[in-house]
Amino acid sequence: MNSKKVNKLKLGVNIDHVATLRMARKTTYPSVLEAAAACETAGADGITVHLREDRRHIQDSDVYELRKALTIKMNLEMANNREIVNIALQVKPDEVCIVPEKRAELTTEGGLNVAGQIHELSESIKMLTDQGITVSLFIDPDAEQIQATAELGVPFIELHTGTFCNASGEQTERELYRLVKGASLAHKLGINVNAGHGININNIAPILRIPYLNTLNIGHSIVSRAVFTGLEAAVKEMLCAMNNYDGGDYV
Repeated sequence: MNSKKVNKLKLGVNIDHVATLRMARKTTYPSVLEAAAACETAGADGITVHLREDRRHIQDSDVYELRKALTIKMNLEMANNREIVNIALQVKPDEVCIVPEKRAELTTEGGLNVAGQIHELSESIKMLTDQGITVSLFIDPDAEQIQATAELGVPFIELHTGTFCNASGEQTERELYRLVKGASLAHKLGINVNAGHGININNIAPILRIPYLNTLNIGHSIVSRAVFTGLEAAVKEMLCAMNNYDGGDYV
């Protein structure tokens, strides 16, 4: 086995945009619980939901109900906001990923500034960790941010792949190189590496050249594909693309 691979690559499916469809008409459907069950049946390793401060898609009740229903891992994305932290402490998901959050953004626009928020983050991380919740920080592949994460003793990072996924031309290779270097540094410092944002079937092959990946968290592209194929088929399609890749490591 290649030492740069971390066993079987896992898939966490973000079902936020199932809730987006529901909230567009303020209906009771489509059900996030039904979506989570379909993802689990298809072979997903975990379910990710982002409880935003503005509650634009996932609602508090979704988080509580999913925690009761899921038999696979639950990953709760959240800002370092005391109200949301308190909900996480009550729900006790398997994992929490702390992300930056702006009210006006369409989606998360970049990584967390860990180096500039050491004190603020350390308090929340301790409270979550004391409840047995695994903490991850969503960051750009920058050495300063990775070093700061190590300083906080956080066991996981999620590398922000959005800049790479939106790149074109020569920038594409530069951004991939940054992700490879970031993952390698994190591994050297004893931090586990997840990745996510903007990943789809068309750009996943180069993503899989990033070393030491544990989990890919993918949402929008899977839910979008599900419009045409159904959710189970869309999850299986992504799993197939992830696990049948044989393109080698980044060199």
